[in-house]
Amino acid sequence: ELPPSEFMQVADSMWLVLSVVSNGREPPGCQATGVTKIARSVIAPLAEHHVSVLMLSTYQTDFILVREQDLPVVIHTLSGEFDIYKEESGECVPVTSDDVSNGFLKPKPSASPMLHPVQSPQTRFCVLTVAPDTLPAIATMLIDVLFYSHSPPWDAATGSQDLDSITFFSFSLIEGYISIVMDAETQKRFPSDLLLTSSTGELWRMVRIGGQPLGFDECGIVAQIAEPLAAADISAYYISTFNFDHALVPEEGIAEVIQLLQQRQESGR
Repeated sequence: ELPPSEFMQVADSMWLVLSVVSNGREPPGCQATGVTKIARSVIAPLAEHHVSVLMLSTYQTDFILVREQDLPVVIHTLSGEFDIYKEESGECVPVTSDDVSNGFLKPKPSASPMLHPVQSPQTRFCVLTVAPDTLPAIATMLIDVLFYSHSPPWDAATGSQDLDSITFFSFSLIEGYISIVMDAETQKRFPSDLLLTSSTGELWRMVRIGGQPLGFDECGIVAQIAEPLAAADISAYYISTFNFDHALVPEEGIAEVIQLLQQRQESGR
């Protein structure tokens, strides 16, 4: 319904959403949260089969967006480990690889890892949720932050911000569940009794991937970030945007994360 505009860019592909529902059999002692939990079982196999994904971690769960044209490959890749369902008229209907066998494309030979700059601003972030019935109480503040807050200077020539302090605010409303990521300074502007976070109240640091817009055809970026974090049992939330990818990790673990990712990049050169 949005009118065409020279100011709005739209990716060519249509995307479908995959959500992974746990069967309650998490490995004992596994404390990692966010995208780390599905790195090995979903993200890595899709990358190996050259499926480009967008990741959206929320306060409640994680969503993987895949291009509609890649669905046959996705189902063939994941059907060995997962029971796959599609939603039809509000009902979940089982899907088997036989249903899409005619459209299956054999995976291409594995490509070399793609290397992108990894930057970590000093900004500290919070991952929050809000009860839907309290949303009107913070609506004015949300509008102010989303549309009227000033961003750090943007250098159009280099396509980069001053990453000592990055502006990042994510608001998602999915099936009635609200998820917000905001920096700790912005959080102070909101009524503290309306913002719900984990009992530990932990803060997160960001790793931003990409020195310039990444595009949508490249695959394996999420896997290259998520796999080493999963191997080290480090919690992570991952948010893909139109231009860049962002991984949020616990503040106390940021030094280890940067070291792991640098080692991964060096090994791929």
